[in-house]
Amino acid sequence: MKKCLLSWLFITVFSTTALADEASVALGLSAVIPNISKDSVSKTPITGLYQVLVGARVIYASEDGRYIIQGEMVDLVNRKNMTEQALNTTRQRELAKIDEKSMIIFPAKNEKHKITIFSDIDCGYCRKLHAQINDYTDAGITVRYLLFPRTGPETESYIKAVSVWCAEDRNQALTDAKLNNKVINKTCENPVDDHMALGQVFGVAGTPAIIADNGVMIPGFVPAKELIQHVGW
Repeated sequence: MKKCLLSWLFITVFSTTALADEASVALGLSAVIPNISKDSVSKTPITGLYQVLVGARVIYASEDGRYIIQGEMVDLVNRKNMTEQALNTTRQRELAKIDEKSMIIFPAKNEKHKITIFSDIDCGYCRKLHAQINDYTDAGITVRYLLFPRTGPETESYIKAVSVWCAEDRNQALTDAKLNNKVINKTCENPVDDHMALGQVFGVAGTPAIIADNGVMIPGFVPAKELIQHVGW
């Protein structure tokens, strides 16, 4: 009985301490990272260093929340990039929050995988990728586009993105804009600003930015056959 009681006390104290540590990290970071919660914080194998999920990004923080480290944590013994593993998981979580109704989708006939692409209509490699759209869909890869005009709001690329979204046939309008440089100007309620904000969440620095359904992110154009190998499907 005494042994069981001691075990229960140990578990209770240990659990409370762990929660307090994660809560203190979140509290320390809350001044610079709004809306952060202890659920976004977890321990790492390094004593006193915590992993913090910020949107679809990963940072590391000291247990008092005073110091932040940005970079990759690599387990040299097991040869694993622990940061990339965490990023893959959090990207999957963030992707699941996006309503497909806000995307322009080119479905595969026999879907095996999905990729989500942040794309700029005027980006050369985005156009090169779209010129091979049938290669992706024929390989069983559904392509889901999010519009990401790199030049920002109210620019020519932004206006094109809005026009494509407001077209009667968005898929055809996107193809015409990318491959034929043909855009009929239109305006309507659209998700382009939301897509740009999502790009910031995912840390998009250029286009195309491809995110696979397993969370792997690939910056730049990759042909369909190479993509399958690159992503590790």
